[in-house]
Amino acid sequence: MFNVGPGELILILIIMLLLFGAKRLPEIGRALGKSLGEFKKGMNESSEESKNQKEPPGKNEDGKTE
Repeated sequence: MFNVGPGELILILIIMLLLFGAKRLPEIGRALGKSLGEFKKGMNESSEESKNQKEPPGKNEDGKTE
C-alpha cells in the first residue's frame, strides 16, 4: 500500500516534533493507542453480535413458515 522507508519515517517524526512539541507527542501517542484499542474492541463486539444472531422467528429448519 504505502512504501515508506526509514528516511521518510524520520522526516515525518521531525515534522511532528516541530508541530506538536516534545511534551505533546507522548500524549498524542497514548490517545491514539487508546482510540485504536476502543475501535478494535467495538469491531470485535460487533462481529460477535452478528455471529450470535438467530434466524428470524416464524421460520423452521426446513425454511417453511410455521
